[in-house]
Amino acid sequence: MSISELDGLRILLVEDEYLPAVEVAEMLHLLGVEVIGPVPDLDSALNAVSDELLDGAILDVNLRGEAVFPVAERLLARNTPFLFATGYDEWVLPEKFRDHPRLTKPFDRLSLERVTAAALRRVNGG
Repeated sequence: MSISELDGLRILLVEDEYLPAVEVAEMLHLLGVEVIGPVPDLDSALNAVSDELLDGAILDVNLRGEAVFPVAERLLARNTPFLFATGYDEWVLPEKFRDHPRLTKPFDRLSLERVTAAALRRVNGG
């Protein structure tokens, strides 16, 4: 088995639905990721961005009716790469976030690894 490009990275997982959160966290663990979270709400996500050393983040767009965009703003300010994991179409995202990587739910581990690694390379110049 090959080593994942994500091995050893600390990635924040923001997801408000329990079963998808557990499933994605497990996929990330299998890729060698240290998962921060999953965190289910906007306040916890904002705190995690402020308190944790992160290599990247995976953000569900809708957290119990609240948009995750304040978290995305804070990640941008910290130059921390992130991607959106959502069932929504691209047009739902504010214009400034439409060029960010997006995983369409549902997704498999290979897609998760590919899109997450690309999002991190994009910021880190790879």
